[in-house]
Amino acid sequence: MQSLIPKIESQLASLPVPVALQLPDGRRVAAAGSRVTLAFSEWSALAKLAGRQVGAIGEAYVEGKVQIEGAMRDLIDATVGLLPGNPAETDTGWWSRLQHLAKSRGSHSLRKDAAQIEFHYDVSDDFYALWLDPRRVYSCAYYATPDLTLAQAQEAKLDHICRKLMLKPGERYLDVGSGWGGLLLWAAEHYGVDATGITLSRNQHAHVQRLIEEKGLTGRVRVELRDYRELSAERPFDKISSVGMFEHVGAANMPTYFSKIHSLLAPGGLLMNHGITSGQLNYRQLGNGMGDFIEKYIFPGGELLHVTHVLRETAAAGLEIVDVESLRPHYARTLWAWSDALEAQLETARAVLRNGGSERQHANAERILRAYRLYLAGSAMSFEQGWIGLYQMVSTKPDGKVDHGTLRGAQSVYPFTRDHLYK
Repeated sequence: MQSLIPKIESQLASLPVPVALQLPDGRRVAAAGSRVTLAFSEWSALAKLAGRQVGAIGEAYVEGKVQIEGAMRDLIDATVGLLPGNPAETDTGWWSRLQHLAKSRGSHSLRKDAAQIEFHYDVSDDFYALWLDPRRVYSCAYYATPDLTLAQAQEAKLDHICRKLMLKPGERYLDVGSGWGGLLLWAAEHYGVDATGITLSRNQHAHVQRLIEEKGLTGRVRVELRDYRELSAERPFDKISSVGMFEHVGAANMPTYFSKIHSLLAPGGLLMNHGITSGQLNYRQLGNGMGDFIEKYIFPGGELLHVTHVLRETAAAGLEIVDVESLRPHYARTLWAWSDALEAQLETARAVLRNGGSERQHANAERILRAYRLYLAGSAMSFEQGWIGLYQMVSTKPDGKVDHGTLRGAQSVYPFTRDHLYK
């Protein structure tokens, strides 16, 4: 292991942020003016640093084998310098593709999807409330102007989606994966729709049900603890949104997902699909161990597809794509806002995780907190660098009526202009 020290010292010298290392034997290796310190208790973790295996170092931190001192933003700047290049995995061989598909098929049954959602979203409502906005909107905000606060940008995002869907009073509206109800309730209160949301998280379901009752929306708004595959298409919806949902669906289930959406959408209606995508054509997760870290500690079963893959599956289901918008840097700023909010109250977050929620949370409070610290800041870095993306995709279900719409041939309520967004 001693032979690694010169290599690591050379790596430290090239980083954009000065970093110090505390070695397992007590020695200190430091760049001048160090702003970040990594203290290693095991030589094996130090070897991962020499190999630039960022995900493995993150895992060592979560498991208590590495300690981090310093600001999270400085750590992330140093991490960018440590990586050998773009961490996107680009193995496109047939065997790799077959393995990915087999894993995807085995990871997304009704039971496994429910368990995976519970793993992430049922950690603790109070924990999420510490660093999300007051509405607990857990998806990319929309910074319509640079001076917006996180709460304002989240409200701007909710309204941006509602305007894209051209919601109108009395319309039947479905939100697939409705989270803590931010979009569902915004649409009902500001646009007068008859709204239905579905979630697999028991915590989120209970939270939204309370809000519906408190706001006097019972009868016009409902939330169901249900998988999208279990929804009945007997009464189609005029408008459908899906925000932060298809990342959990899996590549193997994309045809099922979009076919189901197609069956649930009324002819001439609109779908707004919003979610994270890969930054390159042919990979499923970030390399250098980063994707493995997220799979293990944050989003088990999550899969990223390139936007072109998502659009191909959308079209294959019989939906016409009419608008695509990238919000990638908006998500970078959103994640930094979440990260900064969490970093500002680490002791409170630690206490919340130790004293409330599930048994898993009690037993693993410190591990959960460390994982989320790295996840939020690391994801912000990935969006800034363009390694992953965020798209909103609007589609229609053509009704076959050439005379229907503001323009002949529209075959839907979509006007084929963007005036409804900006006027």
